[in-house]
Formats: sequence, structure tokens, C-alpha cells
Amino acid sequence: MSDAIPAGLDAGTRVRIAAAAQRLAVPAGAVLFHPGDPCGGFVMLGRGRVRVDLVAEDGHALLLYRVAPGEACLLTTACLFSGDSYAAEGRAETAVEGLVLPRPAFESLVADSAGFRAFVLAGFGTRLAGLMARIEALSFRSVDRRLAEALLAHGGREVAATQAELAVEVGTAREVVTRRLAALAREGLVEVGRGTVEIRDRAALLRRAEGG
Repeated sequence: MSDAIPAGLDAGTRVRIAAAAQRLAVPAGAVLFHPGDPCGGFVMLGRGRVRVDLVAEDGHALLLYRVAPGEACLLTTACLFSGDSYAAEGRAETAVEGLVLPRPAFESLVADSAGFRAFVLAGFGTRLAGLMARIEALSFRSVDRRLAEALLAHGGREVAATQAELAVEVGTAREVVTRRLAALAREGLVEVGRGTVEIRDRAALLRRAEGG
């Protein structure tokens, strides 16, 4: 699957990746790694989206970040460099296709290819900055603001997500999301359905997301 290989790499590096990589194809909902799993290789997505959640012992989950084509998984890169096991869960949010570069090939390319090394480190830095922003939002922004941001991030007028799924994104309990959605509905900003939330006043919701 050549579209999973970064286009900016030199031809020789791309050939080495194509020769060593294993094909990845999983359906939506498939778990790619669990907490405690060893990391077998570097994942390069060509299609689909993976979400990485921190999962508590009681089963509650907190969204850390999502991985789309062309992006790196922070935990996977960290585990490959450190030799540690995964500390979170990676799940295919949609059907996923891509490539997995086994650890020996990954280590060889990091050592030999300046272009591949720069790609890996740039992806690691970008993802780390995104995770820090996520931690800041969870620590210092109100639930209302985070909920408004999560609803707007879906892009469309109708958000196809359960209240439990929104709770994972927002980083709070489902019951809290239920109460806050009800409050937004009373204000006329949204209309809550079964497994959906319809945005009725995007401008007002945007002001709420910006802290207004």
C-alpha cells in the first residue's frame, strides 16, 4: 500500500519500507493494541482513523488523541524507542488500512536514513505538542467549553455520537455530559436525539467553545 509511505522520503528509503513492511487492514472497532502489549512495529496509515484512549481499571476511558493518515502514533514511537509496553489502548475508529514496519526495520531506517529519522521525530514532536494541548484543555477548561469544542470538531450539523462517546472525548462522566447537553438544549444551542446531537446555533456554540 504505497500511499501509506510518506511521499517526502527519498526513493531508496521508500523501497526499503515497501520491502520490509507488513500490510495492515482491520475493520472499524478492532483493537490494535491494549495496555501492557509490546510494540511490534511502526504503523503508517494509508486510510482510516485510529483513536488512542487511556483506560481505567473500572473501564472508563479518556481520549488522548486520534491518528489519521500521514500522522504518527506518539505511544507507538515512544515504545519503539524505549522498549516499554503500551500504556493505553488503540482502536480503529473506522476501517483502517496501512503498513506496519517491524521493529528491526524501523531501527535500521532510523539509524541509516536521515529523511526517515526526521519524519519520525517530527511526527513525535507534533503529536507530543498536541497531547500537551489536550492535557491543558482537560485541566483548565470547563466541561461546557470542552463539550462545545468536541461537538464542533465533528464538522457537520448533526453529530453522530452517543453521550458515552462524547464523555470519553470531553474527559468526564456520561452523566455530566447528559446534564450539560440538556442545558445546551434548553438554551437552543443543540437538539439531543438518540445517539445524535444536532447543532442548532453554531455561532453561539462557537462562542461557548471560545470561553464566552
